[in-house]
Amino acid sequence: MSVTIKDLKVINTAPEGINLTVVKLITSEPGLYGYGDATFAYRYKAVTSYLLDYLKPLLIGRDVADIQELWSLMHQNAYWRDGGVENNAIAGVDLALWDIKGKMASMPVYQLLGGAVRKGVPVYRHVDGASVEEICEQISYYRELGVRHLRVQSGGYGGGLDLKAPGSAPEGAYPGIYLNSREYIRKTVKLFEELRAKLGFEIDLVHDVHERISPAEALELARALEPYRLFFLEDPLPVNQVEYFAQLRMLTSTPLAEGELFNNEAMFRTLIVRRLIDFIRVHITQLGGITPAKKLAIFAEQFGVRTAWHGPGDMSPVGHAANIHLDLSSVNFGVQEWSGIEPPNFVIQKLNEKKGALLEVFPGMPEFRRGYVYANDKPGLGIEVNEQEALKYPNHDEVTTWTQTRGQDGALVLP
Repeated sequence: MSVTIKDLKVINTAPEGINLTVVKLITSEPGLYGYGDATFAYRYKAVTSYLLDYLKPLLIGRDVADIQELWSLMHQNAYWRDGGVENNAIAGVDLALWDIKGKMASMPVYQLLGGAVRKGVPVYRHVDGASVEEICEQISYYRELGVRHLRVQSGGYGGGLDLKAPGSAPEGAYPGIYLNSREYIRKTVKLFEELRAKLGFEIDLVHDVHERISPAEALELARALEPYRLFFLEDPLPVNQVEYFAQLRMLTSTPLAEGELFNNEAMFRTLIVRRLIDFIRVHITQLGGITPAKKLAIFAEQFGVRTAWHGPGDMSPVGHAANIHLDLSSVNFGVQEWSGIEPPNFVIQKLNEKKGALLEVFPGMPEFRRGYVYANDKPGLGIEVNEQEALKYPNHDEVTTWTQTRGQDGALVLP
């Protein structure tokens, strides 16, 4: 007798102050359920509605064994496809189905994906500071923990303007995060020059442009950073300007990573086939879950392109665990972004209590030890959710402000 989907629940919680959305699929088999990540932190109510009003009626009574069938059904059922709301909702169900599959097989998910090709997953952590000295202090801390890859920013993503300074922005300019791309490029190049002078080349450094500069400026930055041997330069171009990667590839040796905002595998196809990038920076729930992500990883492998799955704070531990299971089973793994679940974040010590709360809500998180993350080898994704603890941390509805970024003239730019 087949095991079917009996119910679908949505758990919204924010133990770190970041909205998280988790799907719980309950099956017809008593005690058998699965968890999946459907987090879209800035539109969580839309994802919740999509799951409960549209996917739940579609899925009740369906066989949990049919992961590919159900993914395709969810993907095409609305006729118009892709986008942050739909794909994250689908991903929540998809991850829960893989979690259930692993529990039914008494195996961790990475075994179902072909088995482990490595024992631990090397990760990179984030450092950010107002000075080289502050950044070096953080780097020293992480090196003591065994981390060998670090993403380095200074003041977040790009420059910053004092709106009160004369001539800094037009009169009456709207509030927001104001950027000066020319100043950002100058300061970034100088930062990496000073870091390499102090640290040498024993540690791999990453930098995230976050799509905030023009294609010509991206080329200028990538070339200027060549002497400092970055592990990769992330998202130098926005989604609608990816044709410029052909010029970037021809004119710079800096390794390139792209794709945090991509919604489907097709958006990567040309970049991978033409070998215009070195790493795919996929947010796997934005792509639709493990099912499409594993296919994309195998496709990229054929062209020498490596994975570097997105692993930010606005992803639940269920999503982080899914990343690790993909990492363990992918031949073309590159590095894994790790947002600081363990140990506590060095920069913002006030978050320590919240990190503890996150682990109370989501027991079973893969563990960080000496620069590597290890799966716990429990069946499925290995994560549980303490639903009573989750209720203590309700989601919030404030208007998102960090995406209200503007250029020096006050016009909106991509965040």
